[in-house]
Amino acid sequence: MIRFGTNPIAWANDYDPSIGAHIPTALILDEAGRQIGFDGIENGHRWPDDPEALRALLAGYGLRFVSGWYSSELLTRTVAEEIAAVQGHLAKLKHNGCKVCIVCETSNAIHCEADRPMRERPMLSAAGMRAFGARLEAFAAYLAGEGVTLVYHHHMGTIIETPEDIDALMTATGPHVQLLFDAGHCAFGGGDPEAVLRRHIGRVRHFHAKNIRPDVVHRARTEEMSFLQAVRAGAFTVPGDQEGGVDFAPLMRILKAAGYDGWIVIEAEQDPRRCNPLMYQTLGLATLKRLARASGLM
Repeated sequence: MIRFGTNPIAWANDYDPSIGAHIPTALILDEAGRQIGFDGIENGHRWPDDPEALRALLAGYGLRFVSGWYSSELLTRTVAEEIAAVQGHLAKLKHNGCKVCIVCETSNAIHCEADRPMRERPMLSAAGMRAFGARLEAFAAYLAGEGVTLVYHHHMGTIIETPEDIDALMTATGPHVQLLFDAGHCAFGGGDPEAVLRRHIGRVRHFHAKNIRPDVVHRARTEEMSFLQAVRAGAFTVPGDQEGGVDFAPLMRILKAAGYDGWIVIEAEQDPRRCNPLMYQTLGLATLKRLARASGLM
């Protein structure tokens, strides 16, 4: 069953809480659930940590908890230490019936550092990737035993950013590690979203429908912006934005052909003072539903 979700990062940024700080939490949930009509929403820094308090809060607005970002540190922690560290997050996922755990390695990431250009992002050697992949697979096997699938989030400013990084990670891991495919991060990282999705569709268990503004992405690269500077400049947007550079129609057709069954989430961080979340998220959801119907996905 296809469900459509959003992420509160369109209203209130997790990496820089000053972005969207003026928007009340109740307004975020009212717009996402009651006004726009999303089925669910991902984690955000405004939500309560208590699993039942979270469920009750979202349910009051007609929303389910989709899942949420988990910052792994497997480059510096043992698998046993990572398993101990994930327990609070895992309890939140299991209580709310989440099927996936969104994982990104952040022990050496720079995406939250406002003054670090993205070209300084960390990279692994071939041997380092194999070692990391082995640890990630072991961690994923533990989560699978708890009924939750690990989906890895490739992301700007981290060790898995480019199409080549994604290919290497998929090669270095086994069947327990699955992929969160993010169209916007793929394009920003120099990839063709259609080609990359087609190549790895057999392991995609979560989908982020993020769009990019190509002119802003080009400027972010040439001016050596940090990730947060690129966000503030408007690098990301939603499906359906005429300034967007990602064509989501072929992506929906690939999901349909593969029998994709899960969440399609608009995770497009923008500055809400420049891009009204209610307007942009409404556009994004309408676009995705139209394309999903045309492809036969729903």
